[in-house]
Amino acid sequence: MSTVTILTPTYNRADFLPKLYESLIRQTNPDFDWLVVDDGSDDGTSGLIRQYMQEKKIRIFYERQQNAGKHTALNRGIAMIESELTFIVDSDDYLPKDAVDTILTCHEKYKNIPNLCGYSFLRCHSDGRVNTAYFPEDEKTDTYLHVRINGNIGGDKAEVFYTAVLKKYPFPVFAGEKYMPEDVVWMRMSGPYQMVHINKNVYICDYLENGLTNTGRRMKIHSPKGMVLRSQIYLENAETCLKVRVKMMVLYIIYGHFAGYERKRLFAQVPDKWLYIACFLPSFVLYKKWDRDYR
Repeated sequence: MSTVTILTPTYNRADFLPKLYESLIRQTNPDFDWLVVDDGSDDGTSGLIRQYMQEKKIRIFYERQQNAGKHTALNRGIAMIESELTFIVDSDDYLPKDAVDTILTCHEKYKNIPNLCGYSFLRCHSDGRVNTAYFPEDEKTDTYLHVRINGNIGGDKAEVFYTAVLKKYPFPVFAGEKYMPEDVVWMRMSGPYQMVHINKNVYICDYLENGLTNTGRRMKIHSPKGMVLRSQIYLENAETCLKVRVKMMVLYIIYGHFAGYERKRLFAQVPDKWLYIACFLPSFVLYKKWDRDYR
């Protein structure tokens, strides 16, 4: 069994998977498995992955499910993984050749720190630019909330998690909703667990026009219960800074209306009643605008 599993949820990305595969077979450290969870693709993904498996250049495992959203594919994959570490890599991205080696070197250095859930590395674009920002303090051990959210470090990073911890925090699933923000899980881990934040690139991304990151608001409006839950998790954490609390309260009210929740319920389920009252009117105006423009 390998130390790290690279987990790739995919849906109709057969045109992009070869680039990821090529980056995996070029890894300088072969101590990894590749688990592909196919979320109901109909573009030949199954045949492509089975071809790669027959080549036997790296260890590949393939699982297929009916289309239900990335978060459900992640749940299915995480439940299958037995390796110590899990590295989630999207199907339209790829890795520098020393990614696995960098991860395992850092793991050897930090693995004895108590209450770790994993490591947060950098993502870079193909031209070498760091996605959004470096961490202000390299190799800082702290929570996701303190470093990323309260520290205003936006954008995606490359997270490598202890598999045993990930298994404790499955992605919530709401019937009929195919999107769940990943920070729902990262925030639930934040507090009980910390991460080491490392200014080394292990991930290369160039966001696609029709990728999950860029499909944006319309996708979220069609998964409003998950978005309400996300806001609640931020609002219920007393260490969330005021700026983020205001943003999350606005989103909580907006998506609560899209979910069809009664106002009494929305009001009752937030700890900061005055913030709810202060944010209600501008949030309702935004809800009406988004309802007109995106639904």
